[in-house]
Amino acid sequence: MKKIDLLYGILIGLLGAFLGCFLFVSLFTNFDFIEGVHAMKSEGKLGKLITIGAILNLFIFFFLLKQKKEMLARGVVFGTIILTFVTLFV
Repeated sequence: MKKIDLLYGILIGLLGAFLGCFLFVSLFTNFDFIEGVHAMKSEGKLGKLITIGAILNLFIFFFLLKQKKEMLARGVVFGTIILTFVTLFV
C-alpha cells in the first residue's frame, strides 16, 4: 500500500464530483456548464449541485473496491468528506 494512492484517491473523488456536476448540468438543464453553475449559485442551490455531483463517487468507490484498490477507495471517501465540508460552507 502506497500512501500516494490516498492522495490520488482524493483527487479522483474531487474530479468525480466535478464530472457528476458537469453531467447533471449538461443533461438536465438548458444551460451551459458555467451558466448553470451561476444560475444554481444565484438561486442558492450550489450546495445541492455539489451533492448531486458527488453521487458519482459512490460508483467510483465500489468500482475501486472491486478492483482491490482499497487506498484509492479510501481517498475517494476522504474527497467526498472534503466536499461535504465545502457544501456546508457554500
